[in-house]
Amino acid sequence: MSLSSALSIAQSALLATSKQTSVVSRNVADASNPDYTRRIAVVTSTAPGARSVEIQRTANDLLFRQNLSALSAWSGQSALYNGMDQLDLSVNGVDNASSPSTAIANLQKALQLYATTPSNQNLGTSVIDAAKQVVNSLNSGTKAIQDFRTQADSQIATAVDDLNSLLSQFQDANKAVISGTRSGTDVSDALDQRDAILKKISEYVPVSTFTRGDNDMVITTKDGSTLFETVPRSVTFTPSAGYSAGTPGNTIYIDNVPVSAGTGDNTTTDGKLAGLLKLRDGVASTMQSQLDEIARGLVTAFAETAPSQPNAAGLFTWSGAPAIPAAGTLVDGLAGTISVNAAFDPSAGGNPALLRDGGANGAAYVVNTGGASYSDLLISYSNKLDQPMAFDSSAGITVSSGVSDYAANAIGWFEGVRQQASTNADSKQALAARTAEALSNDTGVNVDQEMSLLLDLEHTYQASAHMMKTVSDMLDSLMAAVG
Repeated sequence: MSLSSALSIAQSALLATSKQTSVVSRNVADASNPDYTRRIAVVTSTAPGARSVEIQRTANDLLFRQNLSALSAWSGQSALYNGMDQLDLSVNGVDNASSPSTAIANLQKALQLYATTPSNQNLGTSVIDAAKQVVNSLNSGTKAIQDFRTQADSQIATAVDDLNSLLSQFQDANKAVISGTRSGTDVSDALDQRDAILKKISEYVPVSTFTRGDNDMVITTKDGSTLFETVPRSVTFTPSAGYSAGTPGNTIYIDNVPVSAGTGDNTTTDGKLAGLLKLRDGVASTMQSQLDEIARGLVTAFAETAPSQPNAAGLFTWSGAPAIPAAGTLVDGLAGTISVNAAFDPSAGGNPALLRDGGANGAAYVVNTGGASYSDLLISYSNKLDQPMAFDSSAGITVSSGVSDYAANAIGWFEGVRQQASTNADSKQALAARTAEALSNDTGVNVDQEMSLLLDLEHTYQASAHMMKTVSDMLDSLMAAVG
C-alpha cells in the first residue's frame, strides 16, 4: 500500500467517523422527543479504502399503526367520558342534589305530610313549593342539556378547523418527503414531522395509511373515506346557533361523506369527532328524552279526573294543557315547558286546597265537597307516583315503573353509562401508553446505548488520527531522505 493510499484511507475514516458522531450526538440531543426516531449511521465501502455514511431511520410500521389506532380510541373515549362528567354535574348537581329524582322524592314527602293534616294549608303551600322545585329541576335540566349540546357543537366546529389545519401541514411535510426521496437526500426529519402530524390527525378520526412510490402517503378514515391523497380532502361542518329538545345536530362530512359516531352503545367511540357526536346526539339527547318522559309522567300522575269528563292537567301543566299527553309517547321538550298550575299557586293567586279537594278545571272535577280532613285525593296522588305507567322505550329505559322510580332509574342509567365510559377510557389510555412505549423501545433513543457508541467512535477517531500522524511522519522522513 502506498503512503498516499494510506493517507486517503485515514482521511476517509476520519470523515466517516465525524458523520457517525454527528448522528449519535443528534440522537442523544433528541432522546426526550417522543416524535423523534433514532437514526443509524451505516458505513459502506464504495472503493478501495473509501467510505461513505448512509443515514437510516429506524421505523416499525406495525407498531406505529397500532399506536395510531390506540391514540384514536383514547382520544374518543376521553372526550366522551369528560363530557359525561360535565353533563352530570350541570343536570343533576353534586351528589344528584338538583336531580328530578331528588325533587320528586321531596314532593312525595310533602304530599304525605299534607295528607296527615289536610286542614293545614301551610302544608299545602309546602307541597306547591316542592312542586316548583320539581319544575325547576326539569326546566333547568333541559336548558343545561341543550346548552351542553350547543357547546359540543362548537367544539366539533373547532375540531374540524384543527383537523383541516393538520391536513394542510401534512401536505407540506409529505411534499418534503417526496422531494427528498426523489433527490436522494436524507428525509429522516421530514418523515418524523409527517408521522408526528399523523398522530395528531388520528386523535380526531381513526385513520389508515398506505405509502406509494417516492414515500408518498395516502390517508383514509377507518370506514374508507379519503382524508389525504396528494392534497387534503375537505372536512366540513356547519355549527348550529342553539339547540332545542328533539332537534338533530348537523353532520360532519369528510370528502362529502358523512362521519358516523360509530356503532354500538353510548360508551364506546374512536376519535374526538365521533366522541363529540355521540355526546351531542346520543348521551345528551337520551337524557333529554328521559327528562321529557319524567315530565309527562308527572302531568299524567297529577291529572284531574271526573266522571264523563276528559282528564285534564292538574298540579302540573304544560304547553299542550289542559290536554294530557298520550300514554307511552315521548313529547320532545315537555320537560322544558312543564310548570306548576297557577290555580294551585298562592303566589299567583291560586289555592293549594284544590290539591286536596280537586276542581282546578271546574266544578265537575271537585272530589271533596267540604271535609277539611279529607285526604283521599292527596294519598292517591302520592300513590300514583309509584304506580307503573307506560314510558317510551326510545328514552333508553325499558323497565316498567312509576314516575318516581323512573326518575331514579334515569340516574342509574346515566351512572352506568358513565362508569362504562370511564372503564373504557382507562383501558384505552393504558393501551395508548403501552403501544407508545413499545414503539419508543423499538425506534426511540437509548441514551446509554448511544453514549457507549459515542465512546467507540471516539476510539475509532483516535485510531484514524494516529494513522494519519504515522503516515505524515513517514512522509516527512521520506522527504528528508530524498533531500
